[in-house]
Amino acid sequence: MPYAQAKEKAHELIDRMAPSQVSAVVGLLETMLDPVSRAIANAAVDDEPESEAEREAVAASKAWMAQHPGEGIPHEDIVAEFGRSGEDPKR
Repeated sequence: MPYAQAKEKAHELIDRMAPSQVSAVVGLLETMLDPVSRAIANAAVDDEPESEAEREAVAASKAWMAQHPGEGIPHEDIVAEFGRSGEDPKR
């Protein structure tokens, strides 16, 4: 299909979508055009076993959070800064 026809067809399809679908397509297009996002999306899953040092660091952070209630930043606030939701951490 020639470029002009394909672009016109894409516009027609977008016009027929629900707002949530348009939002998803915009995210997809941004990812396709951004090389960093594309690289992250295609990166292998980190399947290394957790090291003892990592386990200790997690335990220390949990202990700190228990001793300092209310001083941490909720996960939802962090992901919101990046325009994401905490619903699907793999996205």
